[in-house]
Amino acid sequence: MKTILVTGAAGFIGSFVSEKLLSQGHSVVGLDNLNDYYDPTLKAARLARVQALPTADRFTFVKASLEDQGPMRDLFESQHFDGVVHLAAQAGVRHSLSHPHVYIERNITGFLNILEGVRGQRASLGIAGPEHAGSGPHLVYASSSSVYGGNKALPFVETQAVDRPVSLYAATKKANELMGHTYSHLFGIPMTGLRFFTVYGPWGRPDMAAFKFVKAILAGETIEVYNRGEMWRDFTYIDDIVEGIVRVLDHPPKAQPNSGEDFAFDHLAAHRVLNIGNHQPESLSEFIAEIENALGIKAKKNLMPMQAGDVPATYASTDALRELTGFSPSTPMRVGIRKFIDWYRGYFDTQTQEQTQG
Repeated sequence: MKTILVTGAAGFIGSFVSEKLLSQGHSVVGLDNLNDYYDPTLKAARLARVQALPTADRFTFVKASLEDQGPMRDLFESQHFDGVVHLAAQAGVRHSLSHPHVYIERNITGFLNILEGVRGQRASLGIAGPEHAGSGPHLVYASSSSVYGGNKALPFVETQAVDRPVSLYAATKKANELMGHTYSHLFGIPMTGLRFFTVYGPWGRPDMAAFKFVKAILAGETIEVYNRGEMWRDFTYIDDIVEGIVRVLDHPPKAQPNSGEDFAFDHLAAHRVLNIGNHQPESLSEFIAEIENALGIKAKKNLMPMQAGDVPATYASTDALRELTGFSPSTPMRVGIRKFIDWYRGYFDTQTQEQTQG
């Protein structure tokens, strides 16, 4: 049994990762600040679901913000973690256009506090330097497919250049990868950055496509369809994302000898990045059509141009993930959408009943 820190534990992905780790017999310390970027009621409901599990005696919740150095330092000094799954961040490409400072505080300063916390734990174990590279707690952190920016070569492969982001959100995620490599090189921390591709499913975020479309269609409202639906996304179901995260956690990278790379050091850092996507891009129009079929309702559409910060297509190569873990996402979009809609209807029916009773 291990003790794993999961940041963003009341978030969409973090709540499911916490549940999965608990089911495997681990203890989980879940951190979240329950901010109001979207309805905190949904975050509280996710957290309550985890706390109601039969395994919840091994779950500890800590309310704190990543960017607050004092509480983060206290957390790492008060508890030892065998692994860290860092999922908390300020999400949203379009939100980053209007609220840039929040992204720097949460995604850059917040990640720095995680790195410093793990560095401190390694020091307390006597494995602080690069000579112990790859040992100690494995830090798995969320990156994003958005780092690929306007790359035209598909599918996206981890070895592609990602130095031309088209949103501040993407830039912060690329910065995380650079920071991770630096800390791994300097201090030997084993790290894996995971580039997630358009995650959807039950308990998803209200600002994402599946949630917004289903809500609007059921209400008889018009949905905004960007680039007239000619946008391709590698829609990846939540269960596949969680399975990938948990499997990767058990495979920390090791520092490898430099066998000819143009790099002035004998060893490469114990740091890697991996894609987690469904490796089957589908158009936004197809995504909407599947929702219409599942609901039995035709959507009212407002066809819009592409928004600033968006990219025309995402498509993940998952060869590296499969080679490392033996796993590759495979949930068909049709199946995932129906599961999301079943959850959506059940969740909001319950909410309405509780409000009526209250």
